[in-house]
Order: sequence, then C-alpha cells, then structure tokens
Amino acid sequence: MIGNLPLLDELESALASGSPTRGNEILTSVTDLFINGAPRFSDEQIGIFDDVMARLTAKIEAKARARLAQRLAPIANAPSNVIHLLASDDDIEVARPVLTRSQRVSEQTLLATAKEKSQQHLYAISQREALSEALTDILVERGDREVVHAVVKNRGARFSDAGFRVLVHRSSGDDALASEVGMRTDIPRRHFLMLLEKASSAVRARLAAENPQAAGADIDGVMAEVVGGIRDEARNASPAFAAAEAAVWEQNRTRPITEAEVYEYARDRKFEETAIALSIMCDTPIDVVERALLDPGAEIVLILAKVAGLSRTTTKAVLLLRAADRGMSTEDLEQALMSFNRLQPDTARRVLSFFRSRTKSRPSRACARPSPSTAKHNAFCKPRL
Repeated sequence: MIGNLPLLDELESALASGSPTRGNEILTSVTDLFINGAPRFSDEQIGIFDDVMARLTAKIEAKARARLAQRLAPIANAPSNVIHLLASDDDIEVARPVLTRSQRVSEQTLLATAKEKSQQHLYAISQREALSEALTDILVERGDREVVHAVVKNRGARFSDAGFRVLVHRSSGDDALASEVGMRTDIPRRHFLMLLEKASSAVRARLAAENPQAAGADIDGVMAEVVGGIRDEARNASPAFAAAEAAVWEQNRTRPITEAEVYEYARDRKFEETAIALSIMCDTPIDVVERALLDPGAEIVLILAKVAGLSRTTTKAVLLLRAADRGMSTEDLEQALMSFNRLQPDTARRVLSFFRSRTKSRPSRACARPSPSTAKHNAFCKPRL
C-alpha cells in the first residue's frame, strides 16, 4: 500500500531540512512509483501521491519541475493538483509540457493561465489537441501574431462568433492570417463575407483558387466577379443558409413575411434569416442585402428598411445585428436612426431602384450560375455599394 511506503517516512525530514537534492531524489522515486502503477491506483491513492508530490514540487528547482512536467504530461490520471501547479508555473519550460499535452489540466487552469501568463504560455496552449471557444476567445484577443496563427491552424480549436469577428479584424493587413482564417471550414458565412470585403487581391485570388470562374482568368480584371462567385459558392455550400432560406420561404408561402418576422430574426441575431426576409420584402437580390448588412456604413440598411416599411424599432434591431462589426457607437446608432426618420420612402425606392438597375446592367460570369435564392429574384452581379 502506498500509505506504508518507506519513502513517506523520509518526506517530512527532507522537507524540514530544506535540501533540494534530497527532495529531488524523493520526488524522482515517488514519480517512478506513481508512473509504474498509475493504471491500477484508486482515486484515494492518487490523492496521496498528489499531496506528497505537490509538497515536494514547491521545494525543488525549475529544472526538476520541468522533468516532472515532462513525465506527468502524458499520464491520463496524473495528480490534478500537481498538474495545476506545473501548468501555472511562470517558467515556460515547466509549464509547456502540461499546457501542450496533459488531458488532466482543468479548463479553469487553462483559462487562468491564458489570461495571466506569457505569450509563450499562450502558444503552448494553442498547440493542444482541442481548444474550447472560451479558450480561443482569450487566445485571439491576448495572443501575439505567432499565437493567433497557431490557434487558427489548429483544427481542434473551436471559435465563438465573437472570436471569428476578432480574427477577421486581425486579418486586416495580414495576408497569411486572412488566408488561414478564410480556409477554415467552420467559419460562419457572414464572417467569411466580411473577410472577403477586407482582404487584399492576393488573398481573394488564393481563396478563389478552387472557384471555376477564376480558372485561366486575368485576376486583376475579374477580381470583383471572382469574389462575387465565391460569395455565391459560400452561400450555396452553407447548411446554415440553406436551412434559413427554406424556413423563411416556407413562412412566406404560408403567410407573407412582415416586419414582425424581421424584428424577431434581428433581435435573435439570425443574420441569414434577417437578410432573406429583407430580400423578399424589398424584392432585392440577397447579395445586395447581405452586402448592406456587412457594410461598415448604415446607409443601405436604412434604405432597405424604409422600402420594407420597417419601424424605427425594427430598423434599430437590424442595425444592432451588425453593430459590433461596424464599430457603431450609441451616438452613431442614434444618428443613423435620425437619418432613417428623415428618409422619405420615395427617395429610398429610387435609390434602391438605382442599385438594382446598375446591378443588372453589368453582366458578368459571376451571374452565370445563380444560386437557388438568386434565381428567385432574377440573375444579378455583385454591386459596389
């Protein structure tokens, strides 16, 4: 039994003497004993090891702690308190093995380390086999360029909506990051579209490399068409958009879409449903509506809202849907709503008609294969809003 180990009899004297050398020797022996019997030990026995090793860990030098971390990191039932101490160590050589590989380190410890420790600690965390949204939120906010690139490349990382928003923002001016973010299969379509809006021509060309409309073309001459094609392809390939489109059109078939539905969609932050509903109500191509919702300015949203006959309250909900991406302050929002109040319906209809006519007057290959939703509104090309 572990409780009768002669080693434990020496523990108190070793700790009392303050001898690092003897403490290292005892820790090595205890660690050997634990690793050799780890699969067989009960939780109670592991708890005894945990207490002994934690007390020894506090007395040994960094090199010895780093060796301990290397040995315990792969052990599935390693003593949890010791793992916490090692993961929280300021010395990255000690913390790295545990932060990178240990399945025993708790989410709470990882979050605390990500919030407080060095960029090297963050990079180590970014190498874990799986990362939660809560962790990636911190990594993309606090991490330097190396950390952010690493976490985006990690296919076991999950990102929240807010996390993708930060990544798109940080991709501005960083072509490599923009490409990596754009290539992730889990990026929500609205963030992918926003990424395209901000991306350089080189990044757009790279993201368009598998798009048949880009093959053999002069990239500089047809880049707007290529991006339009990517947007259509992204829409067609998106399960979220397909589900939203089916639901909204079924609702419209049963009972025509009204302001009530738009308000509900926007309030619940349903981007696709909001865009499709406005597209139906304004008889306007979905791409025009999506561009308006993603555009940093609010002008086209206000025009669509006025043409759709939306109230101030519903218009505010639609603006708030993308307020964070626009960087819209409370003052900006109020100014936009004042403009909405002044905007006359006839003026809004004329402006929207202008966009429709300009869209239809510039045919391109981006219109050659319209998506199912596009076909319902007639073929169109990507407008410059």
